[in-house]
Amino acid sequence: MDLQDVEKCCCVVTLTEDFSAQELVSFSGILIHSRTGTVICTGLPFFRFIIGDKTISNNASRRRVLLRHSFSAKLKIAIQFTSPSYVEANGCGVDKRCQLGESHGKLEHEAELLMLVNCMEFQKTLRALFGQAEGWRFYGDMDDDLVRNAGYLSWFAVLKTGGPHPDVAVSRRGSLFLRKGSPVVACGSPFGSLCADLFNGSVSRGVISNLAGEDDAVILTDARCLPGTEGGGLFAAEDERLHLIGVIVSPFGWKANEWIGLTLVCSVRSILGDLARSGEIRGPLRDLGLRPAEIAATPKADTVRYPIVCLVDSGRQWGSGILVTSDLILTCRHVVDGESTVRLRFHRADRVFDGFGDVLFSTKVQSPYDVAVVRSRESILDGGGCPRMAHAFQIGERVLVSGYGGLGRRCGPSLTGGVLSKVVAVQGRAVMLQTTCAVQAGTSGGPVLRASTGELLGMVSSNARDMSTEATYPHLNFCVPMSVLRDPLLRFKQSGDVTAAFDVLDGVEEKVRRVWRLQDNQSKL
Repeated sequence: MDLQDVEKCCCVVTLTEDFSAQELVSFSGILIHSRTGTVICTGLPFFRFIIGDKTISNNASRRRVLLRHSFSAKLKIAIQFTSPSYVEANGCGVDKRCQLGESHGKLEHEAELLMLVNCMEFQKTLRALFGQAEGWRFYGDMDDDLVRNAGYLSWFAVLKTGGPHPDVAVSRRGSLFLRKGSPVVACGSPFGSLCADLFNGSVSRGVISNLAGEDDAVILTDARCLPGTEGGGLFAAEDERLHLIGVIVSPFGWKANEWIGLTLVCSVRSILGDLARSGEIRGPLRDLGLRPAEIAATPKADTVRYPIVCLVDSGRQWGSGILVTSDLILTCRHVVDGESTVRLRFHRADRVFDGFGDVLFSTKVQSPYDVAVVRSRESILDGGGCPRMAHAFQIGERVLVSGYGGLGRRCGPSLTGGVLSKVVAVQGRAVMLQTTCAVQAGTSGGPVLRASTGELLGMVSSNARDMSTEATYPHLNFCVPMSVLRDPLLRFKQSGDVTAAFDVLDGVEEKVRRVWRLQDNQSKL
């Protein structure tokens, strides 16, 4: 598939009772089988139309399948596919039919609900990862009690279009070949049916931020999505082609009222696997050929080697750290929180290493540089593996941030992409970096990396926070450049005297302090 095919297979799904505007609900869907006109979309909105005494709804997490008779007989489903050829032929697509209020530039018709299927591995993984105590909440255009409940987020609807639809050969893949940092394209319909001809098939690019669960059922991406894109598709690039790997579950997520800037996705392999195991394969579903080999893929090795990142836990605070030698870790002062000993956790391949580290140095609270140095009690590297440190910065270059935000504490560091948006220099020397990568609580102390080479550019210190509204902004963050830390690290390597090597970070000039003057008002990640 190419990008035009991806756009064609995206659609708007609208639910209503007798097409009453008062009960209209709209979201995205993705055509997964052109010959049968089969569409998969989010199942959460269908629970608005459940019938009976809500027993089915209340026990949704324990069910595997819901058929059409579980929903109101008045439920009507409409699907809209944008017709690019019509829009192109008519310029902006406005003609007399538009003035009369009729649809234009769209293939719109009724659809049949075949079934709702519960992706059990996705549900199980969500419950393990997103603890209630952490205050996780996801957008789903429903009441909070439904959106917070993983039992509803794991449902997906299977529809059959009742009219013409695009002729697109949809290529599907499992997520097993993916790696953190793999490029992806998200495609959906922001704002649903509001202006389907304008927004349907909107795409966003990003990277895989994290993967969790059996067969990587849960996918997090930093591709930016808007309300209405839930039910849309996530596509990964392989051999210069795009392949469907997941269905968007929620375009927004919050942790303890902090917007995390990531999109929650369910693996299409997991959805189709539960569909195949449901025992309800009949009619058009038989033609899907739901065989595991159809959507499997060979795992690929990472193309860029990234520095080793660890979890640093001081008890009251926790964050990330960068392994810069076989046993030396850079992190933030506010992460070690004045403690002399911290717990360390390393996720390497399929194993987890836990240990302890001694805090050798922390900058003073008055210092603009929020830096600490920790020595692991055990050597981590088995030869080589130390990060290459960048000597120059280029505004606008693609960068990545790795850290234990998002799902980090439970399944390893997340990776988000963006650009180096600003380099602030004093007397020709960089003293602050700013990026557009999405960072969340737990990312402090994580590395900023050059996307093309994996070189270490800097260390995340904080992100921006609006003190009047208490809102944090994950896509604006402030980082300490490696040009500030390289010389102290070299002096320490030569002399072994940590105080003499790093005291320079406390004695910086006033111009540098002014660059970091927002330090007290920035959120500590």
